[in-house]
Formats: sequence, structure tokens, C-alpha cells
Amino acid sequence: MQESEQKQLPATDPYYLGVKGYLVEVIHGTAVMMGLALLWSLEAVRNTYFSLLDRWNIRSRPPRKVSAFPPGQPRRRKAA
Repeated sequence: MQESEQKQLPATDPYYLGVKGYLVEVIHGTAVMMGLALLWSLEAVRNTYFSLLDRWNIRSRPPRKVSAFPPGQPRRRKAA
């Protein structure tokens, strides 16, 4: 049996961020976290709203008679 060669990953080269780079990364991570929390809370409100509509049996739109033609009298066509 032959031994399978494992691919070597390139060596990582860590670098020092410094205080300014560290603070930028922390602020960026906090902003992303707050944005996702805002989206999550808005989705929770939307789900609650639609579950209330379902519970109260409110339909999304009233039933209408559907027609392919606009309302009113048709226009008279001029003879060519």
C-alpha cells in the first residue's frame, strides 16, 4: 500500500496589529454584531405580527373579481 501524501498548507504569517488595528477590529466586530442583532429583532417582530394575523384569521387581501381588461368603457378605434 502506498502512503498518500498530504498537501502541506502554506505557513501562516501572523503580524502584530498594534493598538489602533486592535481597536478597529473590535469596533468592526461590535458593529457587525449590532447589525445582526437589529435584523434578528426586526424578524422577531415580523414573525409576531404575522402570527397575530394568522391567529385572528385575517386574510392578506380581500377576494376580488379578476379581469384582464381595465375598468370603464372601451375606447372607440379609429378606422384606418
